[in-house]
Parts: sequence; structure tokens; C-alpha cells
Amino acid sequence: MSYRLGSEARAQGHRLHVHDSLGSTNTEAMAQARAGETGPLWVVTHRQEAGRGRRGNVWASLPGNLAASVLWPVAGVAAGHLAELGFVAGLALIEALETACGTLPDTRTGRGARSLWLKWPNDLLLDGRKLAGLLLEAETLPGGRRAAVIGFGVNVAAVPEGLEAASLAATGYAGGAEALLEHLSDRMAVRARAWDRGRNFADLREDWLARAAGLGSEIAVRSGEHILRGVFETIDEGGRLVILAPDGKRHTVTAGEVHFGTAATAA
Repeated sequence: MSYRLGSEARAQGHRLHVHDSLGSTNTEAMAQARAGETGPLWVVTHRQEAGRGRRGNVWASLPGNLAASVLWPVAGVAAGHLAELGFVAGLALIEALETACGTLPDTRTGRGARSLWLKWPNDLLLDGRKLAGLLLEAETLPGGRRAAVIGFGVNVAAVPEGLEAASLAATGYAGGAEALLEHLSDRMAVRARAWDRGRNFADLREDWLARAAGLGSEIAVRSGEHILRGVFETIDEGGRLVILAPDGKRHTVTAGEVHFGTAATAA
């Protein structure tokens, strides 16, 4: 089976570049932007050698997993709305997975349940374990034109060795990364159109919160050496995490690593 885009994405003019091997799909998509490409352009590779996560972390992409990036047109998007593309992408991915896989069984119990959740700011969890990560990168190009690239890494076939993570294969999913990309490209086209360059983020925010891992529970957020503990109340109108601390004060967090449950206590 070969990679292709979904019918909705193709109808909206999305294009696709497929590679046998790349260092990073995000790097290649941004290189295309520097060369004059405006998008929407999807870049996918069968083998990714130097994938990146947030804060410089390595994202290992094994054969059979999905490594894809989309160069998204951001002309007319106010700078303050660029980060919202990460939430657009998260919703597109979780909806693509639900379409491709149906009701995923809990890999620990074997019973069907709603087991996919979005973890602020850019992870997707299956049964509480990381299934996918997203990486949004933006750059101002010569001449003042801005470029935004969103990378998607999904453990479709396998989990990197030594990680406590999840894969679709463990649930019995056999559709492959190619089928997932079709659904993802379609859902990205639909969700981005509804977002309308940030004009409708309020509606998207409500949809994201309905799928948010840990909402209303005790969490800890680590940023460098600083740890903030409290209740995950919401995300604000800019997508920032809002935490109600034990002393009753609310704190707004723009970046950090979120921990739940016993991990929150130990963080």
C-alpha cells in the first residue's frame, strides 16, 4: 500500500511528497518553505533517521510507524494565533485515529473503551501511554514571510525499545500508516478550515477540552527545575494551561512537561 492523501485534502489543494528516507520530515518541510513553497504540503517518509520532539528531544520512528509533516499556509494568521495550530493538529489526529481504528480496546483489559486522550500541549495518549507526538515549528523567512510546519509521529507498528509507550499494532489495528495518513490529511483540512486562521479558536478549544487527559485532576508541570502542582482547570483563550494551586491561586503555564497521578506526586 502506498501513501496518498484523503479526498477532502486533495479537493482543498493539498499535495504530498513521499521519501524513502529522511533525517526529519519537519526539516524537509521547512526547507521546502525556504525554497518558496507555501503549502499545504505534506511530507512523509518510510524511514526517519533524526526525528525531533519538543525541547530538542529525539523522536525515534521505527519502520511501519507514521512520520509525516505538513507545511501549513499562515498568510493572514496573526502571530498570536500561530500556536493554535498545535491544537488544530491534535484534534485532527485523534479524530483520524478514531476513524481509522474505531473503538480501540484497552490493551490492558481487552475491553472496548474510549482510550484516546490529548495531553497538553502536544501528545496523544492511548490507555495513558504515549501513542503519538506533535511538533509545531514556525519561522520567519527572508522578506518577512512566515512558515509553519506541524510534525506528526505515531507509533503505528511498534514502540521504540525501552520506552513505556503504546502502539496501534498492540490493539490489533492492521490498517497501516498509509491509511492513517489519508484520514489525518482529511481531518486536518476540515479542522483547519473550521479554525479559520484563529477566528474560531473558541469552538475548537471546547472540543479539545472534551478530549483532554487529566482535566479536573491533580497534575504537576515541570519547567526546568521548577515544578507547579495543582488541579488542571482548563486551557485559556490562547491555549495556555490553567492550574488551580493548593493555595487557591490560579497559574497560567505556557510550556512544560505534564505529569498525572502518582507521577505528579513524584515529579
